[in-house]
Amino acid sequence: MLSEQSAATVRATLPAVGAAIGEISERFYAGLFAAHPDLLRDLFNRGNQAAGTQRQALAGSIAAFATHLVEHPEDRPDAMLTRIAHKHASLGIAPEQYEVVREHLFAAIADVLGEAVTPEVAAAWDEVYWLMANALIAIERRLYEESGFGEGGERGDAWREWEVVERVQETADVVSFRLRPLDDAPVRDFRAGQYVSVRTRLADGARQIRQYSLCGTPGSDVRRISVKRVSGGATTPEGEVSNHLHAHVEVGSVLELSEPYGDLVLDDVQSAPLLLASAGIGVTPIVAMLAHLAATGHGTPVTIVHADRSPADHALRTDHETYAAKLPDASVHLWYEREAPEYARTGLADLTDVPVAPGTRAYLCGPLPFMRAVRAQLIEKGVAPADVHYEVFGPDLWLARA
Repeated sequence: MLSEQSAATVRATLPAVGAAIGEISERFYAGLFAAHPDLLRDLFNRGNQAAGTQRQALAGSIAAFATHLVEHPEDRPDAMLTRIAHKHASLGIAPEQYEVVREHLFAAIADVLGEAVTPEVAAAWDEVYWLMANALIAIERRLYEESGFGEGGERGDAWREWEVVERVQETADVVSFRLRPLDDAPVRDFRAGQYVSVRTRLADGARQIRQYSLCGTPGSDVRRISVKRVSGGATTPEGEVSNHLHAHVEVGSVLELSEPYGDLVLDDVQSAPLLLASAGIGVTPIVAMLAHLAATGHGTPVTIVHADRSPADHALRTDHETYAAKLPDASVHLWYEREAPEYARTGLADLTDVPVAPGTRAYLCGPLPFMRAVRAQLIEKGVAPADVHYEVFGPDLWLARA
């Protein structure tokens, strides 16, 4: 891990770097996209760049990794690295791109911190960067190998064409697409909770990429995704890909999909009580998990928690209820902000009166405020922090919170 000399330097400079990491990440992306405009056009999410959320996520991950190295020199934060690597693999990131990132990141650090970046400081932070980058490259190589791309886990061709065979309007803002591959090659199975990247060409010629959870049943050659239209607001731009898919993708349309990735999966849960909590479109990976549990005859207690604006906004509601009913020991707890029926509660999700069995493993997906609140309540109820797993749609800002 980090050498003793570098650890001392990083520890001494971490406050200064941490205080400036937001400005560093902003200048990094500006320099990167000026030199490589194709990366913004065809790889990075332009909406997240405009909103600034990708800069926050980058700053949070770098600060968290460096802090972990100096506070826990005997190990590395594999959970964080694995989450990032799955996202990178779904985008088709190649090892050589890490050198490009390093070039512009260190230029930004030198630009912001100036004379404070001595050769010793630069060498220490270079060591931090390559520890993180090489760990990610190794994990991504393994993921590519498992996906069947190239020899020795090289990236190969990360994209495959799939045809839309069914379109279903789930709610006013959510549409589901069922897709089959255009070729006759085998379809690799996915694990409940995983996602695929979808690459689509927009009107200006850009090929933008977004991730969508697979909400069908594992074991099928058909992929099913549900897309929520992102309307935008005062501080967030309209979702250009989600709106394009809603407006232009019909039965017969062809989309490019990656292989399945994502680390929010059900591992070794045969004997553990489960709690599956979702809000809004976060229901999609949870529905896939419920489908898997129902298909495999899962018998331990399963607590299902969901929060939404109203029953009409509850996407995949029928699937949610149908799979829950197939489980022998399931309890369902619903909250709607308005128009709540008698079997649900009005307002935001509150687990105060929800029984949570000892040894419960929890899986969360939804907006960050929802997941943070649920996680805090679960820990208060005795759930081990290591047993609370989550999925964030978009940049992972969990580590970037104040």
